[in-house]
Amino acid sequence: MTNGGGRYWNEDAQRWEDGTRDDRGTAPREPRPGGRRPRALWAVAGATAAVGLAVGLTVSLGTDDDGKNPEPTDSSTLSSPTFPPPPEDPGTDVDSPSPTVTEPPYGYTVLDDDEGFRIAVPEGWHRSTTPAQYGMDIVHYRSAAGDRRIMVYQVEERTPDESFRLYLSEVPKPRGFHQLSLEHVDDAGVSGTRLEYTADSLKGEPDIGTWHVYDERFVSVDGLIYSITSYGPDSDGGADALRNLTTALEWFCPPGSECPVPSD
Repeated sequence: MTNGGGRYWNEDAQRWEDGTRDDRGTAPREPRPGGRRPRALWAVAGATAAVGLAVGLTVSLGTDDDGKNPEPTDSSTLSSPTFPPPPEDPGTDVDSPSPTVTEPPYGYTVLDDDEGFRIAVPEGWHRSTTPAQYGMDIVHYRSAAGDRRIMVYQVEERTPDESFRLYLSEVPKPRGFHQLSLEHVDDAGVSGTRLEYTADSLKGEPDIGTWHVYDERFVSVDGLIYSITSYGPDSDGGADALRNLTTALEWFCPPGSECPVPSD
C-alpha cells in the first residue's frame, strides 16, 4: 500500500521528502551519484558496446571474396601520397621553342621546335605555324622585317622527285615564278633534291621586290621526307637565303630521332 500523505522519510538521505513510499514502507531509492548502476543496465551496455565494436571492425577491415575478413593492413606499408609538380614559371612562354646547349654558327641559334624537330635559324626570328593536311604542322620562322623566311613541313609523296614533279606540273605558282635550277644535291650532310627559283611576290608576304627561293626536299634519318624552304630578297643573288637553308639543313634532326651535333 502507498502512503497518501505525500511525504516520506528517506532513510538514505536522512530527511523528509515529497513523494510516496512503496509497499515495504520505504521510498524507492534513486541511484547515488558515483554509485553502482543496476546490473541489468550494465549488461545491456556491455552487449551494445560489443556489437558496436564488431560492426566497426567489419566496416574497417571489409571482407575478401570468400566472405572472410582479410588481414588488417599494416599502415607502415602504405605508399606515401603523391603531389603534382609545381606549376611552371608564369613568365615561361610555353609556345616558344626551347634553346639547346649546342653552339650554332655565329648569328644563328639552335632550337628544339614544338613539333619535335631540331633546327638552326637566325637569331631573333619569330615562329608561327599553319595546319597541314599531312604530317606535322607547317612551321614558319620569319625575320623581324618579314623579308626572310624558313619553312619546314613533312612531304606526303614517296620521293623528293615525285613531290617536285607534282609541284611543278599541278600546283599554282607565285606570280612571276621563274625556275632557275632543279638538281640532286649532297650538301650539309643531307642528300635531296633542291629547287631554286625567283618570284615577283609571295602570298601573305611583304612586297620586297623579287624573292629568291631555295626549296630542298630530302629523306631524313627517320626515313620520312621533309622540306626546308628558305626565302630572301634577290638583291644579293640569293646568297643569304642559301646560307640560311644550308645551316638549317645541317642542324636539322627529325622528331623522335637522335642526331649528332654537326662537326666542322
